[in-house]
Amino acid sequence: MKVMIFGAGVVGVSCAWYLNKAGHQVTVVDRQLAAGLETSFANGGQISVSHAEPWSNPHAPLRALSWMGREDAPLLFRLRWDPALFDWGLRFLRECTPGRTRANIRDIVALALYSRNQLQALRDETAIEYDHLERGILHIYTDHKEFATAVEAAKVLREFGCDRRTIDADECVAIEPALKTARPLLVGGDYTAADESGDALCFTKNLAALCCARGVTFRYGTTIDKLETAGGQISGVLLKASGGSEMLTSDAYVVALGSYSPILLRPLGIRLPVYPAKGYSATVALAESSIAPTVALTDDGHKLVFSRLGQRLRIAGTAEFNGYNTELNNVRCQALMQRTHQLFPELRPAGEPEFWCGLRPSTPSNVPYIGRTKLTNLYLNTGQGTLGWTMACGSGKALADIISGRPPEIKLRSL
Repeated sequence: MKVMIFGAGVVGVSCAWYLNKAGHQVTVVDRQLAAGLETSFANGGQISVSHAEPWSNPHAPLRALSWMGREDAPLLFRLRWDPALFDWGLRFLRECTPGRTRANIRDIVALALYSRNQLQALRDETAIEYDHLERGILHIYTDHKEFATAVEAAKVLREFGCDRRTIDADECVAIEPALKTARPLLVGGDYTAADESGDALCFTKNLAALCCARGVTFRYGTTIDKLETAGGQISGVLLKASGGSEMLTSDAYVVALGSYSPILLRPLGIRLPVYPAKGYSATVALAESSIAPTVALTDDGHKLVFSRLGQRLRIAGTAEFNGYNTELNNVRCQALMQRTHQLFPELRPAGEPEFWCGLRPSTPSNVPYIGRTKLTNLYLNTGQGTLGWTMACGSGKALADIISGRPPEIKLRSL
């Protein structure tokens, strides 16, 4: 049948791939002029099942309070009148109980593991290139309390199938020798050998090209003006492009608009608790003499990740809750580089860092919304938060199964 996908980020394009493989006629609509130019553009670059512990956990409220007022805080809530953030924040606090955190970890790990397997199968099938490395992800800790908390979290992750192994500081350096100079700062780490890294933008662009070769239509530079409804389903979508407006119809519609999904759905009476969490990144070109990591790293205390993308280093992370603001904050940009030089003092950039920020579509539980809405031909594939790259292939495959009338291969949380 005919399926229209709203959004050409890594989640939307992955969904298009699996729907096309299932035999459907697929059209992807995006306001940008090419695939992957919003949240997928310069993200952390990690396929990180090991990052499945949600932000909403029993330690989160006190940490957030301790960071209040710090412009460079890893987690920053801008105090402003924002009913959507207020509602999201209350839901977030409800998810911080031990029982809910455990259930959320279970569901996040299940989807992330499934998605990593789907990505590997896609790579084997297509030989798609995206500067990927299969060297695992190493979580490092420079604070004893953070490390003790991580040891407990790793136990839960292992229980649900993620092999996140707790190690000492010396083994951290053995796994990633570029940490040798920072050894006095380290108190321990966790290592997940099966995790990966890679350039999400490169993947998204190359997968979109493969989709095109298989007959998927991409409508770039096109905005969604309105969704029409009739008889409990979507009856058409009004699109606007440089050539004017037109009404198109499909048999099914998929919302994969990330943080902008609630805006499209609100007029339909669908209140989706997805809020934009602004994340920052810096991309540093490396001189040949650089001593820089090749194993993907996560600095949990500072909420930063480091991923090697060819002869570049991507530093990304932090979360700023400030509505749909996408302005770069210099203090937060410089905080990325200060921590980078603290850990890797012999990093030798081959130019100035390229700073960027994007809006991660965050749910209070960190569990995404995948499945059919109350409108029978309207589906969701959004809310992957910091794990959009990690969950993209699994989310797309699962939703393609649902739209095709097959039960997905993994159990998804009910919408």
